[in-house]
Amino acid sequence: MTDLLGSITLAQADFPQAMGTLTLGHYLFLSAAMFALGLIGFVTRRNLIIMFLCTELMFQASGIALIAFSRFHLNHTGQTFVIFVLTVAAAEAAMGLALVILLFRKRESLSTEEWAEMSG
Repeated sequence: MTDLLGSITLAQADFPQAMGTLTLGHYLFLSAAMFALGLIGFVTRRNLIIMFLCTELMFQASGIALIAFSRFHLNHTGQTFVIFVLTVAAAEAAMGLALVILLFRKRESLSTEEWAEMSG
């Protein structure tokens, strides 16, 4: 790329490169695999801590997908949105762990089957 004079080549003319050797598909496959593992873990496990960790895994998978799309299109919109997703995840972690501790102190168990009778 040349400037207005036509003789000077800019050092950052092709920076940043679109994705490098890894393609968008690689990142999306990783994100989908992480999200699927989190979803399977959330549905099949009955321990509140494991379910909580699986939701965090799904949050991180969505963050990877957003950053991959952002990098692929060479803009910062997805990366900015990931900051908000991480903020929500941090708030969810604080409230979720506080509720898990409260429930454990009340019943001395983290099994969701014992808490299924609590309704309304």
